[in-house]
Amino acid sequence: MSDTTQVASAASSKDPAVGLAAVRSLRVLVERLEELQVGNARAQGWTWEQIAERLGVSRQAVHKKHARGRSLTSRAPLQRRD
Repeated sequence: MSDTTQVASAASSKDPAVGLAAVRSLRVLVERLEELQVGNARAQGWTWEQIAERLGVSRQAVHKKHARGRSLTSRAPLQRRD
């Protein structure tokens, strides 16, 4: 399912196959939106605490979920010691 309106409508279907497929699609959408908005917030200087407060989770939870890989890309490359 790709059309947001169709997915939202399907979520209330009495057919479990349709409803569960819609739930899965909505879950993917929510994860993508959260990643996008956390990235926007961080780019604008928001702290992990501010983001966590808006999402209703702990600072540790939001940091653990979204900080992966960020520290690796911000570090200077390791230099070989021969």
